[in-house]
Amino acid sequence: MKKFDEHAPRVTLAMVAALAVAACNQAQEEKSYEAAVEDKSGGELIVREVDPDEVPVDIPDVEMTNVPASEDAEEQ
Repeated sequence: MKKFDEHAPRVTLAMVAALAVAACNQAQEEKSYEAAVEDKSGGELIVREVDPDEVPVDIPDVEMTNVPASEDAEEQ
């Protein structure tokens, strides 16, 4: 009587599982967002989807200026 090979089903199952995981990973596309603004600071813009529950905030449109150095800051 021929002994049943126990490794063949395990190898087959592992290969099928690996193919299934690979197929699932390819199906997911990474989302990319583009901001409708120009980055003048040279930093990194963070863009995300709009949350309908968030509170609207009005940001004043004011030109930013540097603060003049004080005498206390120069002593340190």
